Amino acid sequence: MSTNSPKSKNIVWHHGKLTAEDRVRHLGQRGAVVWLTGLSGCGKSTVAREIEHALIENKINSYVLDGDNIRHGLNSNLGFSPDDRKENIRRIGEVARLFCETNIVTLTAFISPYRADRDLARSLVPKGQFFEVFCNASLEVCEQRDTKGLYKKARAGQIPEFTGISAPYEAPENAELVLKSDQETVEESTRRVLDLLAKNNII
Repeated sequence: MSTNSPKSKNIVWHHGKLTAEDRVRHLGQRGAVVWLTGLSGCGKSTVAREIEHALIENKINSYVLDGDNIRHGLNSNLGFSPDDRKENIRRIGEVARLFCETNIVTLTAFISPYRADRDLARSLVPKGQFFEVFCNASLEVCEQRDTKGLYKKARAGQIPEFTGISAPYEAPENAELVLKSDQETVEESTRRVLDLLAKNNII
């Protein structure tokens, strides 16, 4: 259950008839959240899509929650102020938790610049089912990859509070996995994440 208290005091949490182990037995897979974090352009979405494809090819139900896509719908009312960033990650943490409860291997691709917000997302998921994966690429490399032209606009002052330029990024201190995404190929990074999931009996 979320650590955030609902405004209404007249609601209760409803439990289903199936336990977590019932779902594993019937569905044949365990849920997990793979939380990919890093600067814009570090390769989060690319790696997440490759992992998703590899899992689906092996009959493992998986889905990518992508930062840009979520802001087209669920979080379309949020901007990029510190408070909006916090709420963006809080909401996606709750969605990822629900997906995990349905035994989906959920891949999130969000900059998620603040450690406290990532820690909150972790706290929502059962121990052993949350994997923080730091896509570690230098700012220089991310700017070179700038296919969307965002860094150029940020440098020109056209995008305020841009992570890595005018807003901070707090790198993970105890991530389950650090990808050298400015040195590894996408295939190498994907394999390392799949190996992590296999080692922890998720796949």
